[in-house]
Amino acid sequence: MLSFAGDRPNIASLAGLLCATAGVYFAIRGTYPAAMIALLWAVVLDWADGRIARQMPGRTVEQAAFGAQLDSLIDVVSFSVTPAVLLLSLGRFSPWFVPGAFVVLAAGVIRLSYFNVFGLLDGSTYRGLALDNNVLLLGVMFLLEPALGQSAFSVALYAALMVLAALNVAPIATPKLGGRWFYAVVLYAMVLTGIYGWQLT
Repeated sequence: MLSFAGDRPNIASLAGLLCATAGVYFAIRGTYPAAMIALLWAVVLDWADGRIARQMPGRTVEQAAFGAQLDSLIDVVSFSVTPAVLLLSLGRFSPWFVPGAFVVLAAGVIRLSYFNVFGLLDGSTYRGLALDNNVLLLGVMFLLEPALGQSAFSVALYAALMVLAALNVAPIATPKLGGRWFYAVVLYAMVLTGIYGWQLT
């Protein structure tokens, strides 16, 4: 098992899982800028593992299959569990926020299960909004948290996550971004890391 985990793309995937774990930790502690930094870099590493894999033509069928399963399971943690914990934490773990957290989790696992079975609509099109896009949008949205205050922002986040969950499983076609978009995502993560890092000082 560990020999598969040591494959270079899978190391990138596991580094993304480490970021997601940090995101959960900081969300529970209420340190939301740090949680967002961790989540944004989880997205970067999620994109990076595929790029690394494509540059390794000698990978076996078993390595590729293991990597695909690992990536999908880590996506559940990074883009479903961590946002759900963020929502619960901002809602001060009120029971009213549990249904919202469940919807985020359910939409995530349904979407990933569907993708694992049916794949892309074509070579560059998803059915439904990809889960990593949720985090990219939340990255901007969380900039409003200091201005709105935790209570008001928690309600806004609740509403936003419900809309995103609906889009994740909606029968709509969305583009699969790749290529140079990777560098745009890295730049986006770097800029927001700087802003959120400043908020932490």
